[in-house]
Amino acid sequence: MPTKKETPWRKAMPARQFNFMQSILSAPSPIGLEAAMTLGVLKPFFEEVKLQGWGIHRFKGNAGVVLDTHPGEDDRFSLMLIGHADKIRMQVRQIGEDGKIWINSDSFLPTTLIGHEVKLFSEDPKKPGNYRCIEGGTIEALGAIHFAPPDLRAGKTGIRPEMLYLELQTYGDHAQAQIEKLGVRPGDTIILDRPIRRGFSKHTFYGAYLDNGLGCFTAAEVARLVARRGGTRNIRLQFAMASHEEIGRFGSRVLAGVLKPDALIAIDVNHDLKAAPGVGDKRFTPLSMGKGFTVASGSITSEYLNTQIALAAKGRGIPVQRSVTGRDTGTDAMAGVFAGIDAAATSVGFPIRNMHTISETAHTGDVLCCIHALDALIERLDGMNKGKGVRVDDLRKNHPRLDQVKTI
Repeated sequence: MPTKKETPWRKAMPARQFNFMQSILSAPSPIGLEAAMTLGVLKPFFEEVKLQGWGIHRFKGNAGVVLDTHPGEDDRFSLMLIGHADKIRMQVRQIGEDGKIWINSDSFLPTTLIGHEVKLFSEDPKKPGNYRCIEGGTIEALGAIHFAPPDLRAGKTGIRPEMLYLELQTYGDHAQAQIEKLGVRPGDTIILDRPIRRGFSKHTFYGAYLDNGLGCFTAAEVARLVARRGGTRNIRLQFAMASHEEIGRFGSRVLAGVLKPDALIAIDVNHDLKAAPGVGDKRFTPLSMGKGFTVASGSITSEYLNTQIALAAKGRGIPVQRSVTGRDTGTDAMAGVFAGIDAAATSVGFPIRNMHTISETAHTGDVLCCIHALDALIERLDGMNKGKGVRVDDLRKNHPRLDQVKTI
């Protein structure tokens, strides 16, 4: 077992890793337009680290990408690690006569958007299929406190989604025509503009879209570690970067349905519930930033798979936090169920604060814990059964039998 001094998750994340994480999180990859991250950042990375014989899968209906260590070898035990590349976004609804670009708030709380800089991506009407980026705009709702109704000024009511608009500082005659001339039209995508940076407190960082570039970063770093030690002897790994998670996990179910892994693990952000304001009476599990990665328990999660993760993490002295889920994990762990395939599944992640805002906050140690725990799991599964690797029958035969437990 490594000593405290040797454990990488107790140190600052190296600049190389942090810069790679930043490049993934800053890639403009809103829902349905994920290729900037999957094909622009992750596929070149996969091409760089993959060993001879490894392959890359791409898909017709989405921009997902999967690095496969043993493509076509369907008889091998296969484990899929899934991050999702899509970011929540806003969309243009209507262009007003005064040049205001009215938008929706999608999965953002409207109040959290006010005043923040954004990027608008619009297709060139003269060259369909070509996109342009408009910068310098902010999201607004009232114009000034002076125009707000008394209840809103007093904090008794809030900003409604239909009050939001993109301000491009348009002025003069024919403001609506000025915007339309740019090619802006209903349905165009808007995303927050704030790359991550290191935070004030030790080992922290903050910015937009930790959800869920962090899952993709983690899966990619695990792939790097596996490739560095020469790959696996017995098991097949599929490092998957999915699309459309934020609107229903539609991308991962396709990846799972096509590749049919025996086991899959979603890697996604979780909540720092201990620091969450105003929820003490809800008795949430006190997940905390800086205390290690999280493993989901409940829903469709596999107890056998969770046990193997716990044992692998314990073997390297990696701290684990247990995360309680209900009917649905809320992550791509549901991919196998949605795709109608028989796969053991669970979800791992890292507690963050301010989810779905421009200032999502996390701890690099938690991310590193997750990376090294998954790497340890892969080593463990690959070496099971006297060096022959985990078998599908190990999953079938190791469902807990509560009728055989001892009473204490």
